[in-house]
Amino acid sequence: MPDQPTEPQAQPTTEPSVDELWSRGPVWTQGGSPVARYVARPLREFLHVESAGSVLLLFATLAALAWVNLPFGGWAEAYDAFWHTPIGLDVGGWRIEETLQHWVNDGLMTLFFFVVGLEIKYELVHGDLRDPRTAALPIVAAFGGMVVPALLYVTIAGGPETGQGWGIPMATDIAFAVGVLGVLGRRVPSAARLFLLTLAIVDDIGAIVVIAVFYTADLSLGWLALALGLLAVMALLKALRVWSVQIYVVLGVVLWFALLSSGVHATLAGVAVGLLTPATALLKAPVATAFAAEALQDKELDAEELSRLRFLVTESVPVAERLQSMLHPVSAYVVLPIFALANAGVVLTGGVLGDAVTSSVALGIGLGLVVGKPLGIVLACFLAVRFGLARLPEHTSWAQVVGVGAIAGVGFTVSLFIAGLSFPGDETLTANAKVGILLASMVAAVVGVVLLLVAGRDRVSPAAEPTPAPSRH
Repeated sequence: MPDQPTEPQAQPTTEPSVDELWSRGPVWTQGGSPVARYVARPLREFLHVESAGSVLLLFATLAALAWVNLPFGGWAEAYDAFWHTPIGLDVGGWRIEETLQHWVNDGLMTLFFFVVGLEIKYELVHGDLRDPRTAALPIVAAFGGMVVPALLYVTIAGGPETGQGWGIPMATDIAFAVGVLGVLGRRVPSAARLFLLTLAIVDDIGAIVVIAVFYTADLSLGWLALALGLLAVMALLKALRVWSVQIYVVLGVVLWFALLSSGVHATLAGVAVGLLTPATALLKAPVATAFAAEALQDKELDAEELSRLRFLVTESVPVAERLQSMLHPVSAYVVLPIFALANAGVVLTGGVLGDAVTSSVALGIGLGLVVGKPLGIVLACFLAVRFGLARLPEHTSWAQVVGVGAIAGVGFTVSLFIAGLSFPGDETLTANAKVGILLASMVAAVVGVVLLLVAGRDRVSPAAEPTPAPSRH
């Protein structure tokens, strides 16, 4: 009897795991369409690179410089005309009008400072700033890295017209600094990365205090009292465990306007609200996990049960962490590049570059960032270790501390921000400050990379070092 043809057996289909679905990303990035293959997936992979934010920031800076320095006539004037376009808002009899650049600096940057406030709050509650002994070295280092650059600036450019810029070389740009370390990869110990990240966060705290105390003019006590009252209301709502995004958005907008009218820089509203955001979860993780495990035993959950499960999972993550995860990409990929595009446009032709480089403002900023930052950080670390207040990070040499200190001299975003506050109405001094910031940040990055590459030759084998935890930046 002839053999009967056997039908091909169907291959068992396997459902993708949760991890596979998560790694694939949104539906629009999947499939074989040209948009998914050549735009969506490459873009998604780029945005998951640690240094992606700094790359976009650098691109926006170069775009601004190219915009005002093209060899064709009228581009610099077009740049100024565009960013000085007046934009007003009318509500009843109330009106506020600012230039587009001011809306970016006073409004859009509030979101950046809100994310900074969230990061500071997270570090204070869950991170390295929670443990005084672990936080001692970066805190001391940040203090030295702020004081020495300011003193160098005052020594060089401490005149009556230029002395107000002493706060410019105090800041460290987190996005650029972490991006530079990301380029170096495993050549830098994970403990050294964490040291720089914590140092930069403390630097941000110092910059916020400096802006609030020393760059506030024409203080209006009535508006300031309203702002403080709104902060008290937010603190009370937080104590009562009331967390409605809509309520806090409305209060935050009113707080922003009150600070803008008070004379205190309006972006501090973002920092204040960020620090008031709860950093502990409403539900403890074991409780949420137990509820979720019980609910998942039912294979057919209805919409109400799925909604309840989603609530449990969501509330087991602190609000500050959820907001930071959601808003950090917006801050890094949208806000900061727009800020750079609006503020980094400096004319570098016709002798302007030579005049700026030789000005006391640019020299003070340059030496403050390139020399003062690493000098202050290393000196502060040496004294802290020498007197037993702290110890060096694991697998980190003094040569690597010097390299990290040099990279901390990349003071781009906040330095540009303070430069705009230091010389209001004086375009020449502001331009000189921007040139000093741009050149000094580039030199600091190159010097830091070279020092870390040289120091990395003698460091321990990467295999002997634990894998670094995923960066929150």
